[in-house]
Amino acid sequence: MTVNEGLRLMAGVFTLISIILAHYVSPWWLLFTAFIALNLIQSAFTKWCPAMVILKKLGFKEERPVN
Repeated sequence: MTVNEGLRLMAGVFTLISIILAHYVSPWWLLFTAFIALNLIQSAFTKWCPAMVILKKLGFKEERPVN
């Protein structure tokens, strides 16, 4: 699995978890959902996300550019 695929997986899982927690525990968990969304938006422009560093350290491979 590549870093980008892992990042999408991580964002999706965390989003689902935060929605479930917002429903069953407290609506304040939606702030975590907003944080995930804002982080994805900024990473689209900067091509960098803190989770990418973690995923690289866990052994996820970087994608090779297609020429």
